[in-house]
Amino acid sequence: QVQLVESGGGLVQAGGSLRLSCATSGLTFNNYHMGWFRQAPGKERELIAAVNWTGTMTYYADSVKGRFTISRDNTKNTVYLQLNSLKPEDTAVYYCAAKTGSFYAMRRMEYDYWGQGTQVTVSS
Repeated sequence: QVQLVESGGGLVQAGGSLRLSCATSGLTFNNYHMGWFRQAPGKERELIAAVNWTGTMTYYADSVKGRFTISRDNTKNTVYLQLNSLKPEDTAVYYCAAKTGSFYAMRRMEYDYWGQGTQVTVSS
């Protein structure tokens, strides 16, 4: 049974930082590209960062570029998202997801497995 479990969310003031983790089990982690999505109330779930299976390629949405960093540890079957310089508009539920196939196929429907999400709330 494949499981993706996010942790590390919480309430933080604007300008602060958080580190999200996504621990996986039940899949061959180093065969999967990993992504972090977020969904704010009333908005679509959007891809904000992705890393390929070796950790050598990354993608960032313009809204988070320069502030967030995605990384992975294939020895721990875990992907991370470091969130710096947080803004109130970063408030959302953050989800990790796993996919095979092309790294550049980044639509939500391309991802095979999903975590349950972790809430990030940024106060002004």
